[in-house]
Amino acid sequence: MGIGLERIALYMQDKHPIEDEIRYAKLAEELGYEAVWFAESRLARDAIVPMAAVAAVTDGIKIGSGVVNNWTRNVGLMAATFSTLYELAPGRVLLGIGAWWDPLAAKVGIRRNKPLKAMREYVTVLRRLFDMEEVTFHGEFIQVDGIRLDVVYGEQRSRDIPIYIGATGFKMLELAGGIADGVLLNYLVSPRYNEIAMKHLEEGARRAGRELEQIDRPQLIVCSMDYDEDKALDNAKTLVAMYIAQQPHIMVASGVDEGLLEEVRRIIHGWPATIDEVRRAKEVIPDDVVKLLTATGTPEECRKRIMGYLEKGATCPVVYPLGEDVELMLRELSEGLAR
Repeated sequence: MGIGLERIALYMQDKHPIEDEIRYAKLAEELGYEAVWFAESRLARDAIVPMAAVAAVTDGIKIGSGVVNNWTRNVGLMAATFSTLYELAPGRVLLGIGAWWDPLAAKVGIRRNKPLKAMREYVTVLRRLFDMEEVTFHGEFIQVDGIRLDVVYGEQRSRDIPIYIGATGFKMLELAGGIADGVLLNYLVSPRYNEIAMKHLEEGARRAGRELEQIDRPQLIVCSMDYDEDKALDNAKTLVAMYIAQQPHIMVASGVDEGLLEEVRRIIHGWPATIDEVRRAKEVIPDDVVKLLTATGTPEECRKRIMGYLEKGATCPVVYPLGEDVELMLRELSEGLAR
């Protein structure tokens, strides 16, 4: 008998064709998953299109962005976009928003100056627009004059769209604790990282007169599930290699040896990494590092590792399937799920 989960959600990036993602989302809904979140982290795939596609063919599962960013979409356009999704799936839309990352942002001409202030301004205005207010706001990053969701023929009531900040850095976690409905915790971190993250999230909540338990804390978790553990580990190592090269500071916070980080960065020189660089980097990554940062292995091993994140503060695992049999993962993790 496996370890039961009270809540669980699915995370889709760009590994699977959209038509397969739609099929997986429909199965997840049947199995009792509460949400499906869609990535928009690289120049690979937009989040809004698959969100709309899944919203149109499901009835109860929630649909989230995991995450869009606050730099490339004007705040008015973001409000209108999510209002449209809300029209398609009322009460089921979750807005996950993050501060993006370099070097990608710099490569497309965006300077991520003062990311905390920029996020605070953006979320402040966005929430007021969802409340159907007419908003004038003159900040350092957001400048709007008398705008509102200009709905003439549709529903005039407020849009009940929870805002989740995709936070990895500790200062952004504190901000999320103060202003967001929830935080979407990152993947490829360890349970040890979660311990530190919860302290910062709680501090941000305290300063805003809130309690930690008022803030939902779903967490992206890489899940490479296979009855063959070696195969599961190999599937996960590609992503781990890329992430070590791109986000070494998070690896340090998770307890990864700095010598390994330097070795991987000598192989992967920049972004995007080449196929050959990733292949060579995989060869130097020990199995225990993969197990530290992911839920990898047999179904029972994956469940136990997922529970490790919940024990350290996450409220809902948002599992990213890296194994070849996605339906196996969906069914195995739904065992014992409270419906």
